[in-house]
Formats: sequence, C-alpha cells, structure tokens
Amino acid sequence: MQAAWLLGALVVPQLLSFGHGARGPGREWEGGWGGALEEERERESQMLKNLQEALGLPTGVGNEDNLAENPEDKEVWETTETQGEEEEEETTTASSSSPNPFPSPSPTPEDTVTYILGRLASLDAGLHQLHVRLHVLDTRVVELTQGLRQLRDAASDTRDSVQALKEVQDRAEREHGRLEGCLKGLRLGHKCFLLSRDFETQAAAQARCKARGGSLAQPADRQQMDALSRYLRAALAPYNWPVWLGVHDRRSEGLYLFENGQRVSFFAWHRAFSLESGAQPSAATHPLSPDQPNGGVLENCVAQASDDGSWWDHDCERRLYFVCEFPY
Repeated sequence: MQAAWLLGALVVPQLLSFGHGARGPGREWEGGWGGALEEERERESQMLKNLQEALGLPTGVGNEDNLAENPEDKEVWETTETQGEEEEEETTTASSSSPNPFPSPSPTPEDTVTYILGRLASLDAGLHQLHVRLHVLDTRVVELTQGLRQLRDAASDTRDSVQALKEVQDRAEREHGRLEGCLKGLRLGHKCFLLSRDFETQAAAQARCKARGGSLAQPADRQQMDALSRYLRAALAPYNWPVWLGVHDRRSEGLYLFENGQRVSFFAWHRAFSLESGAQPSAATHPLSPDQPNGGVLENCVAQASDDGSWWDHDCERRLYFVCEFPY
C-alpha cells in the first residue's frame, strides 16, 4: 500500500504538470488545431483517470482544476500523502533504530576446525561402537558354530545308537522267531520247522523267514522230507495246500538249488498214477517225470503238497503258504 502511495506521489504530479504544460500551447494553436488539441487533452484525461483507478486514488486527484474546484478532494489527497510519508518515516526509523536481538556472527576458522574435529570424534565413537557390535556378533557366530558342531556330533551319535538298537532289535526278533519256531513247530535233529498260514510270494516268504532268524525249509534228506510231510499233512488236513520250500532253479533252468546255494541231491516230484494190467499205482518220484516239473522257464520255484508231500513247480510270484526252517 505504501509503495502504491509512493508511486502515485511520484507519477501523478508529473502527469499533472504535463497536462498543465500541454494546456498552454494548446491555447496558442486553438485557431487551426483546436479539434486535435481537444482530442489530445481528452486522451490525456482518460489516461490519468485510468492511472488513478489503478493506484486506488480518488478520481478527481491529479487535475488542478478539479482540485481547485473541489477543495475537499484536495484536502483528502494532502492528508493521505502526509500519512503515507509519516508511516514510511516511522518504518525506516524503527528498522534503523531497533537492533537485531539475535545477531548471527560469521564463523571463524577456529570454529570451523572445532566443528570438523567434533564431527570426526562422533564418527570415531560410532565406528568404535560398530567394532564392539561386530566383536559381539563374531563371538556369537563362534558359539553358534560350536553348538552346531555339537548338535551334529550328537546327531551322529544318535544315528549310531539307533543303528545299534536296530541291530539289537533284529537279533532279538531272530532269536524270538527261532525260539517260537522250535516251541510251536516241528523239531527235528538240529532243525525246527514252522508253518505260516500267510499267503506270500516265494521271495517275500524267504524274506520273512530270514527276518525271524531262519529261511524257507530245505529238507536235506529223505528222513527230513518224510517228517516235514507228516507235519504239513497234520497241520492242514483235510485240505491240500501247496507250501513254498526253499528250492528253485532261477539261476539256471533245471539246476535246482536250496536258498543257501547248495545243490539239491534228491527230488520228490509228483507223478501221475498209471493203471496198467496187473500193475499197482506207482508214486515213485523222478526228476524226469512227465508231470512235474512241467513249467519250464515260467515256473522256477518249488512247493510241496500238504496231502502227499510231492513237489510241484510253480510261478515264483504266486502267493502260497510257506514253511520256515530254524537252527536249533
């Protein structure tokens, strides 16, 4: 607002003087240029009016004739101008007389060096704290590594203990099976035979007998064969069930071996009865029997019939009863 009053105070008098000076020569040229001068005067008056409106001055200010004719406007103009000058002087005096209560002194080189040293000391303290924390972390990592090593050692010991317990359990199961076979089954010399009424393939039956401390039955001679036949007949009568023995020719067709790898020295193959004139039914066994074995390469495992004790070759994947043999 003060700037507007200052601008008005500086510009308006010049415009007024310009208008006043232009008015005198206008009278001299009134004769030939009266119309042009009048238009120029009206244009100047319009410009002055626009300037007064832009500066917020009274409309009549700036025209001496109007000021003379309107003394009230002239008095208002003078009073306003006087107030603006007084306010400007008061502002200038206050700004020059009132000192800044918080002066900002310019830093000296010593202050700069002190500030830099302080920052360096703070950084050094921070680095020291980081080193301390890193040392704590390193110590913790070492402790965790040692703990992990101890856990691995403990896990290894646990695995060893579990393996030892498993071995003990296997031995106990084998001993239990052996005792059960000799207590519940047939004891013959240094062997015990025990019948199992579970249906298994020949390989699965061998695995189960081995897990109990034995193997599939391997009758080594005629005496053991006859004793085993009587045992199976008594256990499964009046039915006739084939029972797996530990005899097979999987390695080579026609080469029959026991599960322990020994070669079979005798056979009890089934032969069909033949009725001839004056001849009695014959139950003699012979490896070249036309009836058994007759499976060729498709039937490589031997089962014993429970009714007459004869041998039959079967597919090894067939599921049959089995009889286990245990040492006594």
